[in-house]
Amino acid sequence: MRLRALLETDALGLRLLGGEDELDRTVRGVMTTDLRDPSRYLSGGELVLTGLAWRRDADDSEPFVRILAGAGVVGLAAGEAELGAIPDDLIRACTQHRLPLFAVNESVAFATITEHVVRQVSGERAGDLAAVVDRHRRLMTSGPAGGGPEVVLDLLGSDLDLRAWVLSPTGRQIAGAGEPLAPSVGATLAGEHLGATRTGRRGPHRAVVHGTTYSLFPIRHSGRGAAPAARDVRETVLSDWLLAVEADAGDWPAARLDLLQGVTQLIAVERDRRDAARAVRRRLAQEVLELVQTGAAPAEIAARLRVAAPVLLPGLGSAPHWQVIVARVDWSPSAATAAEVAGGPVAQALLEEILVDPAVSGSESSDRIAVAHAGDEAIALVPLPAVAAEGSDSGLHADALLAAVQAPLSAGLADDGRLTLGVSAAVHSAEGLRGALEEARHARRVAAARPGRVCAAGHHELASHVLLLPFVPDDVRRAFTARLLDPLRDYDQRHRAELIPTLEAFLDCDGSWTRCATRLHLHVNTLRYRVGRIEQLTGRDLSRLEDKLDFFLALRMS
Repeated sequence: MRLRALLETDALGLRLLGGEDELDRTVRGVMTTDLRDPSRYLSGGELVLTGLAWRRDADDSEPFVRILAGAGVVGLAAGEAELGAIPDDLIRACTQHRLPLFAVNESVAFATITEHVVRQVSGERAGDLAAVVDRHRRLMTSGPAGGGPEVVLDLLGSDLDLRAWVLSPTGRQIAGAGEPLAPSVGATLAGEHLGATRTGRRGPHRAVVHGTTYSLFPIRHSGRGAAPAARDVRETVLSDWLLAVEADAGDWPAARLDLLQGVTQLIAVERDRRDAARAVRRRLAQEVLELVQTGAAPAEIAARLRVAAPVLLPGLGSAPHWQVIVARVDWSPSAATAAEVAGGPVAQALLEEILVDPAVSGSESSDRIAVAHAGDEAIALVPLPAVAAEGSDSGLHADALLAAVQAPLSAGLADDGRLTLGVSAAVHSAEGLRGALEEARHARRVAAARPGRVCAAGHHELASHVLLLPFVPDDVRRAFTARLLDPLRDYDQRHRAELIPTLEAFLDCDGSWTRCATRLHLHVNTLRYRVGRIEQLTGRDLSRLEDKLDFFLALRMS
């Protein structure tokens, strides 16, 4: 608003005492002070209201006005309640520093002027920002993306004094203006948003973290490819972005709420644009996956990988290693519409987010992730530079992938959803991809056997047979152990021969006659006699690896 507009409002009781030539200055705020030096509280553009308590004599006026003019104040309004008439020395000082001066009638409270200015300035700012948002929306829907979400977030900060961030469903910061949001706060806000969305509450959602209030606005997909409004919330809850604003929107007028909704629509356009850019990587992953699953020749798979490598790891000098990650989202069959929710696309979008380093801001960090989906599974093809994949403990690890996202995702899955994830070892050639895919799938089944809403398992955990045994049906386990061990148990009961303990010790000593005899305090010939009896009763040969392994598993399952 202009200073001139203040004189046109009779209710404010203002009278101009000097500075008529400066009335077209723009008022950006208002401040009341009686400090002799209020400069540290001024940022420029303010109308300053004062009761003149700072003035002890005529010499005080010039230094006070000089400070205001130096701070960029656009006008001074002095109350008549304290001294009656405004002192001439103050009028002269304002004329000297070209600062417009108003007299405030003693019947008018400073609060009345403050409320009027704040209301006018806020309304004009909202209108200006709305026009910018509308213009930017038209630009983004018809042409280049320009500055992206950061442009609008900067405007929210500069014009409405609102700090805001765009967050992924796991709480990772995608865009922000000024100070970044702490990762732990982002994860908490994402969890609050997902939990509120799953209960069916409409946004914005209110959340308080460490004493600070935030309002959370959902950012829905829009434009081309947008799903119908009546879709099941579970189809999108784990992939939609959100806008977190450091303010309580509960007391906002409808105009400001509409403005923020416009901001979310603008950011949604950018989200759709960036999702479209993922189509190339998704298609590459789908092509490689189809070749692997149909048993294509390694040379054909290798050729397709050579096409994928420059897209996913541009500038890489040598062929990368690869990891395969399999994810699945399952919804409880007890839910009324669970059968209508396709798990594959949900898992695909979620896996693309999980594979982004949570410490990396922005949405472009997912440019090297290729995820396809087949049925209810999402399958990621993750390139690793050969140097980084040489170590035995290199590559992505299941526990690390879920460390930063488990809490918010659990809130989004609520009581009827589960996410399970399996990670393969790194492979260095096309020949290894089929095995890596099966390894990742089996690791995911191991994760699914565990309790919890969000579970993962890696290839390291498949190195032990112990994790495989729970997947053997009970009747198969009983038949297998009975066929191998019952003859030995019967013999032990009749003759007290201790064949079962001898078998366990022999296998534990890796078939070493000397070490096993020492452990059992037996002569080696006695041990050979017992092992021979075991082989005779079972028809097996303990010098063969296959028979040793069968006995080993039978003992573990018994």
